[in-house]
Amino acid sequence: MARLGRFGFLGVAILFHSIYIYSIFDIYFVSPIAHGMSAYGVQRKANADAPAKRLVLYVGDGLRADKAFQSFPDPSPSNRNAPGALHPRPLAPFLRSKVLKSGTFGVSHTRVPTESRPGHVALIAGLYEDVSAVTTGWKLNPVNFDSVFNRSRHTWSWGSPDILPMFKEGAVPGRVDADCYGEEFEDFTKDATQLDTWVFEKVKTLFQSAASNYTLDQILRQDRNVFFLHLLGLDTTGHAYRPYSTEYLHNIKVVDHGVGEITKLIDDFYGDGKTAYVFTADHGISDWGSHGDGHPDNTRTPLIAWGSGVAKPVVNSAGRASGHEDGFSSDWNLDNVQRNDVAQADIASLMAYLAGLDYPVNSVGQLPLSYLSADAKGKAEAALANTQGVLEMYRVKEEQKRSVEIRYKPFPPLGDTEHSIPHRIQGLQHIIAAKEYERAISLSHELLILGLDGLRYLQTYDWLFLRTLVTIGYLGWIAFAITTVIDMHVLHGKTVAARGTVLSASFGALGAVLFSTLLIRKAPITYYLYAAFPLVFWEEVASQRHTIRLGFRALSKNVKSEHAYLIEGVQVLAFIGILEALVLSYFYRSVYTVCFLLAQFWPFMYGREFVSKDKVLVVTWAVACQAMSLFTLLDAIKVEDSSMILLGGFLMALIGQASQSLDHVSKSIVGAQVGLILLAMLVTRSSIASLQAKHGLPFGNQIMGWIVLVASLLIPFLHGLNPNNHYLHRLVTIFLTFSPIFIILTISYEGLFYFVFCTTLVTWVRLEHHIYTSFRKPSTLRASHNGKVIWTKSISDAASDIAKQLQSPTETPDDTSNSLKDSPYRPLNLSDARISLFFLFLLQSAFFSTGNVASISSFSLDSVYRLIPVFNPFSQGILLLLKLMIPFAVISANLGILNRRLGVAPSSLFMVVMAISDVLTMNFFWLVRDEGSWLDIGTSISHFVIASLLCVFVAGLEFVSEVFVSGVDIGAESFETSVNKPLKARWERTKNDELIDIALMDICPKGQYQYTDEPRWPAPSI
Repeated sequence: MARLGRFGFLGVAILFHSIYIYSIFDIYFVSPIAHGMSAYGVQRKANADAPAKRLVLYVGDGLRADKAFQSFPDPSPSNRNAPGALHPRPLAPFLRSKVLKSGTFGVSHTRVPTESRPGHVALIAGLYEDVSAVTTGWKLNPVNFDSVFNRSRHTWSWGSPDILPMFKEGAVPGRVDADCYGEEFEDFTKDATQLDTWVFEKVKTLFQSAASNYTLDQILRQDRNVFFLHLLGLDTTGHAYRPYSTEYLHNIKVVDHGVGEITKLIDDFYGDGKTAYVFTADHGISDWGSHGDGHPDNTRTPLIAWGSGVAKPVVNSAGRASGHEDGFSSDWNLDNVQRNDVAQADIASLMAYLAGLDYPVNSVGQLPLSYLSADAKGKAEAALANTQGVLEMYRVKEEQKRSVEIRYKPFPPLGDTEHSIPHRIQGLQHIIAAKEYERAISLSHELLILGLDGLRYLQTYDWLFLRTLVTIGYLGWIAFAITTVIDMHVLHGKTVAARGTVLSASFGALGAVLFSTLLIRKAPITYYLYAAFPLVFWEEVASQRHTIRLGFRALSKNVKSEHAYLIEGVQVLAFIGILEALVLSYFYRSVYTVCFLLAQFWPFMYGREFVSKDKVLVVTWAVACQAMSLFTLLDAIKVEDSSMILLGGFLMALIGQASQSLDHVSKSIVGAQVGLILLAMLVTRSSIASLQAKHGLPFGNQIMGWIVLVASLLIPFLHGLNPNNHYLHRLVTIFLTFSPIFIILTISYEGLFYFVFCTTLVTWVRLEHHIYTSFRKPSTLRASHNGKVIWTKSISDAASDIAKQLQSPTETPDDTSNSLKDSPYRPLNLSDARISLFFLFLLQSAFFSTGNVASISSFSLDSVYRLIPVFNPFSQGILLLLKLMIPFAVISANLGILNRRLGVAPSSLFMVVMAISDVLTMNFFWLVRDEGSWLDIGTSISHFVIASLLCVFVAGLEFVSEVFVSGVDIGAESFETSVNKPLKARWERTKNDELIDIALMDICPKGQYQYTDEPRWPAPSI
């Protein structure tokens, strides 16, 4: 590989991590969808009827199981002063009556992500899409696999445009009708019950139309029809007002009343008692009004089935019935009714059975026999058909795997003639024929579980190979990145790669074997990429072995005794320990509290003299660390608090007011930025008051909010009219730029965090520079031209060369003598690893100080519907992402300035961070889970994705940093030398608040050159 430059390295980093982030989906979450399978259903005689002629599916989107069955005071009584008006009572009396008298109920357990698309796919198709499918979107993204709707004769559906079209477009053309309301109906600031009443009215209209439309009447009376009512009001109300609000509880009443009306309407229309009904939800909703993660409030939903073919309730009059052992339903007053819990995908099998349909071919649901009113023979036959469907999926997938493997190892329990699928199915059929129905049911269940285990075996068949390959790839990247950093920023490219014939031939042969194996196995293109990166990285590392040896020698040149080596070893262990602590912080945010409390003592490691000279800076650092330590003790799931928002805004405005300069233009611009902060506070407070009063979002507030957001991003460009390039002025400008946005998009203490975090960053930058200037030997002198360092020299040589160098006006920085062949930047040393680790730590704290993985995946919409009140997941997601990115943009600017103040290359510290950050990624790669609780699965995925994107993100921050610090003046803080007394400092402050030496000004063309040194002694205070 040719030597990479700065941008080449960043490009490779982005490409590598963008590809490898997909590896968990190739390994852990392979799509379960297969094609070419035969469909199975219960085989009935020609004149035998199905359990039901039609099926009605009600889905209360976002309805939690506990809220559906608990008792509450009437949230909307006609007379609050009436006796008993506030006495708790069931809010869904119709559905409760079905549980108590005529149906079967339980809890449906969903999988992550608890979003509408995967929830409905599990309900209607019986399969759990791979987790990445949620990122493909909601709208007009067809479900391109089999479903209950696709198996029906015809399906009518009413509800949200986010759900219905994907089933309509994915089914046989003309089989599914979808009647949707407009997107403008999904307004979080309005009464969401209208979404449900709209559906109920549309259903009534359909059946009323049949009275005067003979063709429609005949179509409706055919068998195997399905009616799907998607009721979105509960989800929308839960987001806007929380599930404990009177609005949410009232919405439950509305849904229950509507379900009762539609059930009566359909029963009266047909009059044959052959309709089956299923009521459930796609996911629940958390107490903070969100869903997406694996919290039990999101994964537990109600399931109630009644009507034709459904079993009556099993009541234990003597005490508690089975199914309530977990205590979850203890306050439902249903302890005497048997609770029958199911997995969400099981509902698809239940609906297919009730309507007399074949099971969807990709369904992995197990038919819940406790919900069936059939006799033992009917249950045995239904269980056998269910098992055959799963085994058919295994058969097809095994054939596909066998056809591409060089030496295929079959799943042992199904791998020989005696245990083959046909042999086992035939045995079950004989058992049913012998009327041993209970035994047949038991064996069918065991065989179905065995089939699911076989599917699991096939899914994990390539795991060892792929995980090894990916791990070697990540290790290769770390080694390659470290090698590149040493080559570019320690040795400054002075070595040449030793790439010989033997080395090239060895890696070439290894690549040929690897790619040939993948070709024979018909591996997807991503597998080739997973294999290519390790080959390239390790070949480059091997060819740069001389660079690595010289680099480590240069880095450890001051380590000359056993004691020094021991200290370095302890520091390396501490370095690794901090990285592992960052891994732990993904599970326990309080790790940052401990780390910040320890970090406040960090300056004391440099001795009493240093602390006494920089007393104010050290105290500021300690206070900032103590303040930062508090945020990770606060709840990551926040409730809207306008007083906290306003307090944060006040502190932001205070910083702006205190930073105004005497210059009229600059003062006016900063004043405008402060004005935007105050305006953002007023608009946000007004919007919160209006929304909490349920008056909706005033249009004027919405427009003003957008004006403030856009103006805050544009006004900083006015500073170009009268540039002040001092780095502190630049940092304050950036701080004020994002302050109004943070106020508008915050819901609680995030504004206070933004203020404290920015204070911590500026203090860190100044502290690192003071440490550097206090302890660096006075060995070099640097010259800068228009803000760019053009050469470095030893002080002794520079003293005699300065005048001669300046008297050559025709020379340019690019064509000077041998003194310019060296890099204008100092080489990295071991202490720079600490700076990079600090940056990584602060970068992580920017995320975890105000939230965690759950708070991001289960975000609150309180802030975004101050700007976008109508449901639009992509636009609202962009706003939430903008809020999340602001602290990262600020920290990138601070590191960019620190880069310049320390005299290192612009990308050097970023590159070190990119090298070490994948230690976290590798930890989370091996911690990814696809089994266990849904909370564990979702959390493990989120952790890996965040850690993987961290390197890509740091690469992006490098470019952001360049934009923010372009042309910035880092200031000359010292010029002191004990070698050349004539150059002893005579300090004078310039109009740009710089400290420069008058002695050098005497011989420098005014305003062109500035010579600075960074000696052992601290600079004069600025």
